[in-house]
Amino acid sequence: MGDEQYLTYEGAKSLREELERLKGPERDELAKRLRSAIQMGDLSENADYHAAKEYQAFLEGKIQELEYVLRNTVIIEEMDGSHGVVTIGSQVTIQEADYPPERYYLVGAKEADPKNGRISNESPFGAALLGGQEGKEVIAETPAGQVRLKIIKIE
Repeated sequence: MGDEQYLTYEGAKSLREELERLKGPERDELAKRLRSAIQMGDLSENADYHAAKEYQAFLEGKIQELEYVLRNTVIIEEMDGSHGVVTIGSQVTIQEADYPPERYYLVGAKEADPKNGRISNESPFGAALLGGQEGKEVIAETPAGQVRLKIIKIE
């Protein structure tokens, strides 16, 4: 898999917008805070200056992370399920034992949000589902042990 970062078009757009905000208005605001703190004098005991420098380190780290992700992004498309195999971008309805069926959209790790039905291809369920076919069972290796999932439908 390497350095590939799987994102939907919307997810990549959102990260690009966040990066622009961090590199523009956020950096500008931080520069103002630093100038103001420096003008107060004695930097060794200036809490505002130290807080601004800590935030600067966080901000620059976040910018580097977003640039890395966007540089290594593979855009995933929603699949129509006609090929019958689960891939990143598939919407999959699964069922575990006698529990009600659940529907998930298989996305990259940066967009995973299980509470909203978006699971990562790197998660135990996502990894087990990849390559699966309708009507087949897959086994997910979770920290709590093996979980059998039946693939009901691929969209």
